[in-house]
Amino acid sequence: MLKWLDVIKFANNGNPIPDKRVEKTPEEWKKLLTPEQFTITRMKGTERAYSSELCSLFDPGKYSCICCDTELFDAGEKFESATGWPSFTQPIKENAVSYHKDISFGMQRIEACCNTCDAHLGHVFQDGPAPSGLRYCINAVSLKKTAVDEKKIDFGGGCFWCTEALFQQLKGVVKVESGYSGGNIDNPTYREVCSGMSGHAEIVEITYRPAEITFEDLMRIHLSTHNPTTLDSQGADKGSQYRSIIFYRTEGEKQSAMKVIDELQKSYQDMIVTQLEMFEHFYKAEDYHQDYYNRNQGAGYCQAVINPKLKKFRDLFRNKLKE
Repeated sequence: MLKWLDVIKFANNGNPIPDKRVEKTPEEWKKLLTPEQFTITRMKGTERAYSSELCSLFDPGKYSCICCDTELFDAGEKFESATGWPSFTQPIKENAVSYHKDISFGMQRIEACCNTCDAHLGHVFQDGPAPSGLRYCINAVSLKKTAVDEKKIDFGGGCFWCTEALFQQLKGVVKVESGYSGGNIDNPTYREVCSGMSGHAEIVEITYRPAEITFEDLMRIHLSTHNPTTLDSQGADKGSQYRSIIFYRTEGEKQSAMKVIDELQKSYQDMIVTQLEMFEHFYKAEDYHQDYYNRNQGAGYCQAVINPKLKKFRDLFRNKLKE
């Protein structure tokens, strides 16, 4: 998660390397863009406040650069800032946006640009909501919204290396990221989480397509692939960071989760102790935790712990697996 200090470092020391570059002459951009789009994105213009319906649009989707189609922001990071321009708390990827010092109009600001094509997007300020504290104040003209049939759900059930490896196998799952949630500090490190002092659980954030796999199916798989009846432990892993937990985003998800827990309680002799909490923040874990099993299949933990779980999982949910 980027914070103000990260933005300043990029502006002072150089921006992250983009996934690709798109470069055109002003004449080529003029042929592709409307006059207003060209003025805003290529001439660093600013649209009139409250001139776009995007200010009050919060439907799921992704926002791309109007010039080069690079995905810049997710609707899940959009918030009502009451400033007159669409506002976001984070870019979709760390290297999606570039940052530049702007001293025009007698002010000192940080300009936000598309890191792929250098299109002017707007500015970044440090008066946004927690936990990042950032407000990306973006010209709606610079953006193109795309509707997506994707949702997210966050589960914890022991070591996230295991949980990640299981859910990556499922049809309808677009992405699985390991991280932390449910604690009392921002941007925790693995060491802080393992100490038990931060209060976070090791979790995975799953991006999925409801048309291909349902929330209820994901719930059943989660509760069937770890022991939801043991408090703050999974096998040899002991501590509150290994607790069984589900972070719901809506009241409907909470009710569905409670229904599935009641349904699966019949399969367990002991009481299910899985916690249900409203989702607040997902803190992505360090890079070496991501896609851990696929990158370390020969490691002892993968051989001794994850492989047996994967075998059982594949036998139980064979019809849900990717081909």
